[in-house]
Order: sequence, then C-alpha cells, then structure tokens
Amino acid sequence: MSEPKFRVLITDSLSDAGLDILRSFPEIEVVEGSPNTVREDLKNADGIIIRSGTRLTAEVLEGQPRLKVAVRAGVGVDNIDLDAATREGIVVMNTPAGNTTSTAEHAFAMMTSLARNIPQAAASMADGGWEKKKFKGSQLAGKTLAVIGLGRIGMTVAKRGLAFEMNVIGYDPFLSEERAAEYGITLYRDVDELIDKCDFISIHTPLTEETRGLINSARIERMRPGVRIVNCARGGIVDENDIVEAAKSGKIAGVALDVFSQEPLPADSPLRGVPNIVLTPHLGASTDEAQEAVAIEAAEIITAFLVNNEVRHAINMAPISGRELEESKAYLDLGYRLGLLQSQLLQQRFKSAGLKEASIAYRGDVADKKTKLITSAFVAGLMSSGVSEPANIINAEAIARERGIHITESSSRDAGDFASVVSATVRTDNGEFSVSGTIFGDKFLRLVKLDGFLLDAWLDGQLLIFRHQDKPGLIGFIGTECGTHEINISHMALGRDDVGGEAVAVLNLDSKPTEELRAEVAGHEYVTGVDLVELPARGAALPWLDGSR
Repeated sequence: MSEPKFRVLITDSLSDAGLDILRSFPEIEVVEGSPNTVREDLKNADGIIIRSGTRLTAEVLEGQPRLKVAVRAGVGVDNIDLDAATREGIVVMNTPAGNTTSTAEHAFAMMTSLARNIPQAAASMADGGWEKKKFKGSQLAGKTLAVIGLGRIGMTVAKRGLAFEMNVIGYDPFLSEERAAEYGITLYRDVDELIDKCDFISIHTPLTEETRGLINSARIERMRPGVRIVNCARGGIVDENDIVEAAKSGKIAGVALDVFSQEPLPADSPLRGVPNIVLTPHLGASTDEAQEAVAIEAAEIITAFLVNNEVRHAINMAPISGRELEESKAYLDLGYRLGLLQSQLLQQRFKSAGLKEASIAYRGDVADKKTKLITSAFVAGLMSSGVSEPANIINAEAIARERGIHITESSSRDAGDFASVVSATVRTDNGEFSVSGTIFGDKFLRLVKLDGFLLDAWLDGQLLIFRHQDKPGLIGFIGTECGTHEINISHMALGRDDVGGEAVAVLNLDSKPTEELRAEVAGHEYVTGVDLVELPARGAALPWLDGSR
C-alpha cells in the first residue's frame, strides 16, 4: 500500500463522521494537533481543518510552503487572516450550509422565549415561585416579523415565521422582488422603512461598516412600543449600550442576544442582569446535527481539493492556472472594479429598487480571454456589500442566484471604438444603467462610458461623480470648493451630448471628500445628483488573487 500523499491537520474537535471521511481516502493522512502548537504542526501539513478554537494569524501562516488549504468547519472566518493566507498562496474555504438550520432554529427559539418570557418564568420556578400573572406573554401568530438580511439563515427564519402565521417583512439589498413574493415576504430596500412596522426583529446580516450599530437609539426610538429584538448573526450589529437603556426603560419588551461585540461576554457587562434581556453564549451552531454537518462538509471539500483538484466554497482565491491568470489578470481587475462601481451606484441611486439582472458584454480582443472568469470577477464586485458570504470569483454568481439575480454575458470579436471594451448593465425594479471600461496598454484601467455619456476617467481611488446641466462656471465652482476643503483633484473627465444639455463628470480625488463638500456640490443649482465611489488604489491586487499559486 502506497504512502499517503497529503497530511491534514486537525487542531479542534471534529465530529467522527468528518474524520471517517478523511480516513477513507488512502491519499490522506490525518494528524491531530493543538491550537497552541499549530504553527509548528503546519510545517508538515498540506491542509488544515479548524473550528473557532484555532486562530490562523499572519504569524502562524507565514513561511508555510507545504500548506495548500485551510478549511473552517463553520461559516465565519474571523479567526483566519485572509490577507495573510492569500499572500502565502493558501486557499481558504468554509462550510456555509452546515450551520443554517441550527442557527435559524436558535434564532426562532430566542424569539419564542422572548414572546412567552420562558427564561424568566423558568428561573422563577426554580426559585420556588409561581408568578403566572407576571409572565404573561404574547403570541406570535398575527404579529409582524422583520427579518433583516435574507440570506440562507434569514430566509430559513422567515419560512418559520410564515409557518407560525406571522406577517413576514424583510430587508435585503439584493434579493429580487419576485423571489421575495414567491415566499410571501414583503420586501424593503431601506431598514428605516420597515423599522416602525414590526413587532419582532431578527437580524441576519454580516458585520460591516454599514451594519455596525445598525440597531441603535435613533432607530429604537422609531420602533413600536413593545418590540422584541433577536440577534444571532454577529456581535456589534446591535449597539449594546443603547439596547440596555431601551430594555430598562420599557421602550422594547425584550432582547435576545447570542452574539456580542466582545466574546466571551465580560462578567461585568451591562447586558447581564437585565430582566428582559435573554443571553446565550454563541450557541447558534451548537447542535449535534450542525457539528456533524459542518464536519462532513469540511472533510468533503478538503479531500476534493487535495485529491481531485476541485475548489468549493473558496473565500480568497480562484481556481485558475498561473498562465490563465497572467493572460486575464488585467481584465479580471477591470471586471471587478466595474462591479464595485455599479454596486455602490446601485446603493446610492436605486436604494429602494431591487437588483433583478446584470449582463456583461465583451467586444473586441477581450472576447478571446477567459470571459467567464471576468464575469465572475464583475459579479464579485457587484455583490461585495450587503451579503453575509464573502463574495469572490468562486461564489459570487451563486450568491446572486440565491437572491434571484440573473447574470448573463455575451461576446463579439467585432471591434468598436476601442481594441477591447467591457460593458456591464444592471437592471432594477426602477430602471437600468450601464458602465463600460477598457484597458490602455496592458495595465491602465479606464471608465469610458457612464450614464450613456462617453468619457475617459481613471478606475481607481476616490471617484466623485456628479450629474449636471452643462453650464458655464460649474466646473470652476467645484474646483474652488475642493480647494477650500483641501481635496486635490488628480484627474477629471466630462461626458456630454450637447452644449448646455445634460452631462456627467467624474473627479478622481487624492482623498475622500468630506460630507460638507458633497453637500455643497449637491446643492448647486445646476447639479442633479452626486455619487461617491471608492475603488482600490491603482495597481492594487485583486483581493482573492494576491499571492495565489
């Protein structure tokens, strides 16, 4: 019998079902290690499966030439330094499906516990009490449940709410109106539009700069009296100080939290000891079934990668060869930046409209490239915000499909005004808009069409975009305002059809404009709209391809 070709290190407890799968492959040798000695143990490992107890920091991952893949048995990869893994050429994968049902069930259990005061009544009974009147609750049937974030887990919670005869409304920036209607969910594109319409709120968004402190005193003030809030997503989405004050004042009837901004939760946390706040120690995925499911999924994807060269659920890297990467890298970057551009314009211009379809067209020499990869890069940029899964060249289109977004591409070798041009159009419930880009030389990325206007803008850094009437004096006014706010303009591009008519301008700025500057530009009588787009710096590597093998 030949010696195993690959060694897989296990540093956290893993279900026997997962270990059995690993050991069934003669090519795989399973090695058990410890989180405390992981750096040393990795020197002789081709792959590693971890849970939350092991941290793969930059220091741990640096200088591990044998290590090819790290798999997180679970969804969150907060304990893996993704940038370091990418730099070292290590593929990072997770198991997005295994925890879904258990986490959704825990969220719903927290909701029912709040509605019926179960934890408080149980504690009272344990102390010898019989306080039937004190713990009178509220039924779920007929109440309105707001699900904030309709990904896998959020949608599973929504289905359970519907089964309990609740009126389910939801917020998601990408789920299509048609998909929401299929499930009987009333969809909103702005959290503030639903926050005063619900009796229960269940949160299922990722923690980003946009969602940090999503539930705060300002929004709580607008909620119905007696609302109940559940967070089983990520700590930090709910402002813990504001929620304590609201619970104590009676503005909200109850709060249930399974995740916290600091874990383990400090013993002196103000969350503790508040009668109508229910706390659990991050138990969302802590079921026998979930642990077995993620172990099986982790074992399957790491063996598929090592034995069959298959890549599933990759977070940070695309399955392309070095030759294909070099041939397509500039166009992958172009597609990604066009996706980022449209993602941000979609949020700013079409805030209340659902994204239904995105199409990308290739014309000229680019039609001979790996257009499927470029499309994936575009969709990764398009889906870069508002979704719980990290969007990359592997999973972006699957994330889009789950939200009912149709992705199409077309190619033509007929050259137009440029040797190659990539055009991307997004269609929403309220209309559509397109952008086009090209490459000058082999590395200079340019935006050449926006809002139907031809122009020549740089696709990097800070872009201040304003739509306006083509009138004398406006450009001078904006230049003066930028100077007043000490914002340097590195490049400017203007697109118009007719003298004095509608026009669009793109300013490439050396630093992010202040809110005051944006307001002053937007307030000018000839300006009809202002957008700010933040793109990677010129020459910055794609986030999932930096250092890839």
